[in-house]
Amino acid sequence: MPATPVINLRKGHAVRYNNDVCVVSDFELKTPPRMASFVQMSVRSITIGKVYNLRMTSNESLESVNLSRDQHEYSYKDGDGYHFMHPQTFEDVLLGEDMVKKEKDYLIEGQKYMILLADDVVAGIELPASVVMTVAESPEGVKGDSANNVYKEAIMETGLRVQVPLFIGPGDKISVKTEDGSYLGRSN
Repeated sequence: MPATPVINLRKGHAVRYNNDVCVVSDFELKTPPRMASFVQMSVRSITIGKVYNLRMTSNESLESVNLSRDQHEYSYKDGDGYHFMHPQTFEDVLLGEDMVKKEKDYLIEGQKYMILLADDVVAGIELPASVVMTVAESPEGVKGDSANNVYKEAIMETGLRVQVPLFIGPGDKISVKTEDGSYLGRSN
C-alpha cells in the first residue's frame, strides 16, 4: 500500500508501524505558535495489542493498510473469547479478551456489530452509537426525591453500571450511549 502523510490519518485508520498492522486509536494535530506543526497519535497493534504513542512531524508518512468493516452477529462468550457469526456465510470469527476490553460491556447476544478487518486479519470491533439493554438490577427510588434530577445506579444485563432516573426499574429496556456509558432514554 502507498505511504500516507500522517496529517491525513484519522481515528480508525489502519497503518503499518514496526512491521505490524496498527489501528489509529487517538489523533491530534498540534500547531504551536512559532513552531512547526506536529501530530500526536496513539496506534494499537492488532496482533499483540500494544499501544504506541507517536509524535511525528506533519510531513512524515506511514504505510496505509486496507481496512474493511463487515457486519457480524454476536453469538456467545467462552474460554477462548467472544464468538461472532457472519449472517450470510455462517463463518465463526473469534475475538480474544484483549480485543474487546472496552466493548465487552456492550455486547448482547443476537445483536449485530461491525468487525474491523485490516488486510483480512481481524483488527477489532466497532460499536454502534447506542445499544438497547435490559436493566437487571436497580434499587427502588426514594419517594420525595423527584423534585431534582436524581439518578441511581442500575446494573445492566451485561454487568455495565449506568446512572438512570429513579423511575427505571428491573426489566426495563433503556438506550445506552456506547461512547461514555450514559443513559439516553427508555426503549421499546
